[in-house]
Amino acid sequence: MRIAIQGEPGSFSHEAALKTEPDAEIVPCAVSPDVFTAVDEGTVDAAVIPIENSLAGSVAEHYDLLLTHDVAIESESLLRIRHNLIAMPGVSLNSIERVYSHPVALAQCRKYLRAHPLMEAVPFYDTAGSVKHLVANRDARAAGIASAQAAKHYGGEILAAGIEDNPENYTRFFLIRKRNLVKVDAKPDKVSLAFTVENRPGTLVKALEVFASQGTNLTRIESRPVHGRPWEYVFYADYQLSSPETADTALKLLAEHCSMVKELGRYRAGEPRN
Repeated sequence: MRIAIQGEPGSFSHEAALKTEPDAEIVPCAVSPDVFTAVDEGTVDAAVIPIENSLAGSVAEHYDLLLTHDVAIESESLLRIRHNLIAMPGVSLNSIERVYSHPVALAQCRKYLRAHPLMEAVPFYDTAGSVKHLVANRDARAAGIASAQAAKHYGGEILAAGIEDNPENYTRFFLIRKRNLVKVDAKPDKVSLAFTVENRPGTLVKALEVFASQGTNLTRIESRPVHGRPWEYVFYADYQLSSPETADTALKLLAEHCSMVKELGRYRAGEPRN
């Protein structure tokens, strides 16, 4: 199975993909639109994309791409994010002068970096890419903050494990496929969808009342601007199913109050993975 990810091999997306499909061939893509295009065109079987981090929030671009591409969510997984300080093999902690990583990862390790003031935090384009960079350049004065998968993939050595400030750091990932190839779970308990409402008083309230009327638990809602239509918004929502039949009923009722409704996926809620 060929699974596309955004970013370098060794990223948390790589780790999440292997936990979902241990024997998968990982196909790294430079940018997120390339991931979705690969799924659309069938050059990969599926993709694993991060959609929300419990500390940093949602990946807005991925919501937009889910709406505009002919793909759907097949499954959800939750990955515990453990940041590790990784250097060249044989390098001592005391010799590290620079620490490279993605700005979000650096921000999630402030306490560790504050406790090591001689280490300069240097923003980098990618967590795994930081390890790739220092190993390729055999930089004995630098370290990267990345996943254990990055250390394994590039031959780095973990000098300090689990250096993130908050242990309750999880990222939700979706496994997506071309819509007509999605393997629908026999017992889904969660739905993701997108909808727009007309700019009239009470329309959003009426749409939200649909979820309450069906006894569903709305677990998340977020608005995003509609591209090319200033001050208009699309709403993304996740809700838990009270019964499998609820999803179809909710979609039918929402259509009465919304100018657009698109189901993004019907799947089982992910369980935390260490």
